[in-house]
Order: sequence, then C-alpha cells, then structure tokens
Amino acid sequence: MAAAAETVSVTNSVDAAAQVYISGYESSPAVFYPGESGTVTIHVTNAADTSVSVSQPALISPDFDIINSGSFHSVTNIGPGATTDYTFIVRADCKDGTYLPLFTVSPNTYGAKAINTQIKLRVDSTDIRASISAMPDSFAISKKDTVNVSISNPRSEGISNVLIVPETDGAEIFPKEVFVGTLDSKKSVQVPFSITPARGTNVTFHVTFHNGDNEHKTAVVLPVSIDKNKMGAEIVVNNIESTSSGMTTTLKGDVTNNGLTDAKSILVTVGDPARPVNPNPIYAVGNLEPDDFSSFEITYVAAGNKSVPLIVDYKDAEGNTFRETFSIAASDSMAIPGAGSLSSQSVTGSTMQRRGMFGSFGSGFGQIPVTEIVIILVAIALLVYAWRKGYLSSLRNRFRKDPLPGGKDEDDDEPVEK
Repeated sequence: MAAAAETVSVTNSVDAAAQVYISGYESSPAVFYPGESGTVTIHVTNAADTSVSVSQPALISPDFDIINSGSFHSVTNIGPGATTDYTFIVRADCKDGTYLPLFTVSPNTYGAKAINTQIKLRVDSTDIRASISAMPDSFAISKKDTVNVSISNPRSEGISNVLIVPETDGAEIFPKEVFVGTLDSKKSVQVPFSITPARGTNVTFHVTFHNGDNEHKTAVVLPVSIDKNKMGAEIVVNNIESTSSGMTTTLKGDVTNNGLTDAKSILVTVGDPARPVNPNPIYAVGNLEPDDFSSFEITYVAAGNKSVPLIVDYKDAEGNTFRETFSIAASDSMAIPGAGSLSSQSVTGSTMQRRGMFGSFGSGFGQIPVTEIVIILVAIALLVYAWRKGYLSSLRNRFRKDPLPGGKDEDDDEPVEK
C-alpha cells in the first residue's frame, strides 16, 4: 500500500467511500505480443480522511484471459490518503488491436456505489528487425573484416535486455557477445563484429530480448563467401632461372607484390619432394610495398624428375599469415600456379626462362642445348648431302680452273697470261 497523500474531510462513511478512485494503472509488457502473458496493476486510492474498506476487485475482458481472477477474496482496508494495488495476471488471447477491459471494486459501505473504470491494453505482433547493415563484398581466408549487425525496434514501446550472440564453426568472431540493454521504440542500434574466416561458412547472429518478463528470439544469418582479397597483397613470381651442380639445384627469380597493400615478412622456400639445403634453404625477402619486387635464391635437392613446389609465405598489416604455392616442373622448366595455398584463392605463376646460346637453361633436361644440337645436325646433313651429289668435287674443280685474285692459279706460282 502506498504512502498517504492529502485527504478530504468527510462526515460519514458513504461520503468517505465516494472519495475512493482509480488513480492509475500499468501493464507489463506495455504492449503485448499475441498470446503473450503479463501483468496488469491497478492503483486504488482513498482520498478521504478516514479509512475505507473495499472488496471484490475484478478485471473483466472477453479478449484477455484473467489467470488469477479468483485470488482476491479478503477485504482490503485503505487508510486515509493511502493507495492499494491490485495485480492481475493476464494472457492476450487476441489479435492485434487496442482493448478496454473493465476494472471494478466495491466499497464495503451500505449505499456506496461500486468503483468502475476501463483500462487500455494494446496487442501488437510487430517484431524487432535484425539485419546486416554493413559488410565487405567478399571475405578472404585469415583476413579480418568488420560487419555491422543492425537491431531495430519498430514497436510502439521499448524492449529490454537485448543480447547478440554470434555462432559459427568456420570463423573467429570478436566479440563473443554484445549486450545492448534497452532499445526504445522506433530506435535502432548498430553493433560491429570482426570476422576472420578459416573457410567459407555461415555466421548466425542470435538476438534475444525481453518484452516485459517474456523472452523473445530472432536471428540473422550472414553468408561468408570466400574470394580473393581485392585490396590485399598479390604475389607474383617471375624471371625464374634454375641451374644444377651435382645433386644440388639453385633456383633464382623475382618475387613481386602486385597487390594494393604491403606484403610483410616474406619468406621463400621449396616444399616436398624437394629438400631445402644450405647455403640458401630459406630466403627472407622482408617487406614489399605495392609494385615493389625483390630477387631470391633457393638451393635444394630433389630426387627424380618431379615438379617442385615454390612456397611464398607472407603476412598482412594485422599479422595474418598467407601462403602461395607455385609448381616448378623440372621436366619442362615451367613455373605453374600450384594448388595448396593456405590463404590465397588466386595464385599467379610464371614461366622459367631457358638460356643457351640465346640465354641460360633451366635444371634437369632443361640444361641440354636443344637448339644448338639441332643447328649442328642440320649443317652436318647438308654437308653429307652435298658430298653425295658431288657438289663438293665440282666446287673444288671450279676453284682449280678459275684464277685466284692476284693473277695466279691455285696450284702453281706461274703468272697467268692475260
């Protein structure tokens, strides 16, 4: 019962009962979802300077189920200027709309009239809205990006205890949850989350909130589509040269950053079936700005004629590690974009340069001077053909008959008559 307020002097009990009135009410929730339960609290105040007894409080409605309608059997004595509360548990068994249940309470005074009033209760099925308001066009593996989860409350009253919890099995998300708290009517909030995917996956943002004491849930799903990071570094390998000395092969070339951001802590080496060996098992390039390049030199031992994977590891500004693999085919001295990239979906390869009399050769069979051998064989074949046809003898005889410059024959020193 509330504290006493200012009172009105009365001379009899009927006049005292006439000073009892409905001073207010509230519902929780303020606006019901259809089928939702809550409470309606009605305040009854005695403005007389004497106590008044009342009984039989009731809330009557064809649209709301009054769950505790039979709970008020005792007589309530309301002191001078005091207020007493009657709380009804109700359930909105109705559709959207505004409803006017009737509250009544009777003074225990002969000749006094019952106290009646209508209260207003609202029902609205409009739900809150959860959406992804900001996100990148695509995600890259091990690359951290930020998305914004938007929570909007289009209802006519506020909601409370708003909590967002992301769920996925294919990405690292920070923070693990965000407590928004109260969200007023017609308001929205933007909540940022950082996502670092390990693969293509879905991220479900579970949103829970309270309408009164009732918990509600909704969710929004974010598809994480993996693509090449358009703004990241892009590694290109070219100018490949390979030479062998015994069992050891030396691989030289250039590594270029063809992307839009720095590639940091670049390391170049080879993978199985090759085995990196001294003096250069791993080559540390360091950092490359966009459009910058650096040379590298790797030494390794590889059995047989299998292709050799050239591995380039690097990091971005946030410390995420990326790997690109290029397949070096020993049999044809080609550098082919290889599979097995840990972090990049697009790998650029390059062609090894052969050199002989026109440049240097690659390793393995690439060291055989094919062009030179072909030229020599063609020359020999032409000489054999000319000899068989007698062209060589005919040419020799012609030189015997024709004078050499200086007026002498080829075979003697006598001057030739003119």
